Formats: sequence, structure tokens, C-alpha cells
Amino acid sequence: MKTYLVTGGAGFIGSNFICHMIASDPACRIVNLDKLTYAANLENLRDVQGNGRYHFVKGDICNRGLVEYLFKAFDIRGVFHFAAESHVDNSIAGPQVFIDTNIQGTFCVLDVARNAWMVAPGKPRKGCEDCRFLFVSTDEVYGSLTDTGFFTETTPFSPSSPYSASKAAADMLVRSFHKTYGMNVVVTNCSNNYGPRQHPENFIPLIIERALGGRPIPIYGDGRNIRDWLYVGDHCQAIKLVFDLGRSGQSYNVGGRNEKENLWIVDAICRLLEEHGPPANGKYTDLITFVTDRPGHDRRYAIDATKLEQQLGWRAEENLESGLKKTVAWYLDERDRASRT
Repeated sequence: MKTYLVTGGAGFIGSNFICHMIASDPACRIVNLDKLTYAANLENLRDVQGNGRYHFVKGDICNRGLVEYLFKAFDIRGVFHFAAESHVDNSIAGPQVFIDTNIQGTFCVLDVARNAWMVAPGKPRKGCEDCRFLFVSTDEVYGSLTDTGFFTETTPFSPSSPYSASKAAADMLVRSFHKTYGMNVVVTNCSNNYGPRQHPENFIPLIIERALGGRPIPIYGDGRNIRDWLYVGDHCQAIKLVFDLGRSGQSYNVGGRNEKENLWIVDAICRLLEEHGPPANGKYTDLITFVTDRPGHDRRYAIDATKLEQQLGWRAEENLESGLKKTVAWYLDERDRASRT
């Protein structure tokens, strides 16, 4: 049985990935290292708590001694590195923690893995030939698109915020460890994720919570910013596929081919909520409030996932309509569960 380290596994994508792995791969054990910042929630992992193949450790990825201990104590044979500060608005207000976590933290885990798995550049330790480091990056490292075109794996990095700049730095650091040391690494660059377990500060759960609470739904600028939306379950499958079959040193874009303006997303969610029960007065869309645009707000993201689709055979199973329906249902169920406790 191989043991994998998942960093940031109490967050949105990480927790979905751990639940996916425990359910789909009976030959693996997961060690989840998470600092439990405001964006993490151990309730996200209630489905695997008590499972003998899951082990949680509270700690900081910048704590080198702790990371080294975990590699030795659990004989870590693979890393899925999710841990990151990721909210753009927070990076604008206070960028320092993004530098510490996203760059310094990534270096710490990456370097510990290199020392654990390799004896010299290009020379893995005996028995560590298949050990691999997967870094979960973002399409925001590429910057912004005009009305046409797509991000490919060869698109130059052009980050627009302290968040995306810190992810770009970490992304390039991971790639450099392959070129310099021959380390077995792969990188995924994903579009906007949505689905169960997402923190309420993010766009889609924020819309749901504000609408159900009868509070204003804030929309930046004119609401015409376009994102390519990826259901988190599809992303988890892509991550495992890249880890298993991706070529060392390569990056793979992961996108849902679901480009929509922010206003379309709001309207769709409001319609779904009204199917479950209309508000007491008016319509949920009446709550839409346009607010001052954020500094450096990218206009459009769109991922070309052709490489992942053609080389590894991945396909997104959810379209935006089906994914949003599942997402809204999950948040409504969670709201009902919370009201009963």
C-alpha cells in the first residue's frame, strides 16, 4: 500500500480529492497535512474520518522539521500539493502570507521530497523510482485573455495579482526541480473550480448564501467577466490521471469547456434556487448589486485542455448546468443539516 501526502486537504479541492481517493483507490493511504486556516474545514472530511487509510496532521507546510518527519514516519511515496492561499481579494489586501505559503511553503515540501527520494541529480534512491510530486496550479498564472483564444500549456505566464504571481513563482519552482535535479514532477493548471465543500467567500457559494439570506449579491464591475468553470469532481479525476499517467516534467491544463459570464452564473443559480422555493418577496435576481471592480481584475479565462484529453484520455463528465444543479442541491442539503443540529 502506497502512502501519499496531500497538503491542504481540508480545503475545497483537497478535501474533494481525498474523498475521491479513499473511495476509488483501496491500495492507497492518505496523510493530510493542513494548517486549518479560515478557509479549511474538517467537516469537509467527515466521510473519511475514522477510515484506517486516512490520517490527519495539523501543521504548516513551511515547518520543514514536521514535513521531514512525515516523510520518514509514513514513507511518503507521492505528494499532491494543494495547500495555498488562494483568494485574490485577500492577496490584494495582504500579500505577505501568499508569498510565505505559496512560494516558501511549496519550496519546503518540494525540497523535502527531493531529499527523501533522490541521492543526486538524476539519481533516485533505490525503491523511489516511481515517487512523484504533483503541483496543483491555476490558469490565473497566464493572466487575462481577450474575446478570443485560449490558454495552452505554452502560453507565457503573465499574472495580474499577488495571488497569481505567487502561484506562478511556485509553478516555475516545481518545474525547475525537474530540469535541475531530474525530479519526477507534474503540474496541473486548472480553470475556476466549483462544487461541494467550497468556502463561502468564493463566487458560487457566496451567491447561494447571499440569495438564501436575502442579502445583496455583489457583482464586480459590469458582471461581464468570463470564466471557464470546472466541476471539482472532474478536476479530482484529472489530477489522479495526471499523477498516474502524465509525463514527468510536463504540465497539463484542466478546463471544463464551460465559458460563461459572471451574470449568467448568477442568473442560473437564482433560477435553481427558485425551483426549490421562491423568496418571500420578488426574485433572487433582485438582490444583484454591482460593486466597484477589483484592481487588476482579469477579463476572461479560457482553458484549452486538448493535451490532457488527447494524451491521457480525460473528459469532463459534468457540463455547467448539471454541475450547478448538483452544487446547489449540496449546499441546500448542508443548510438543512446545519439547521437540524
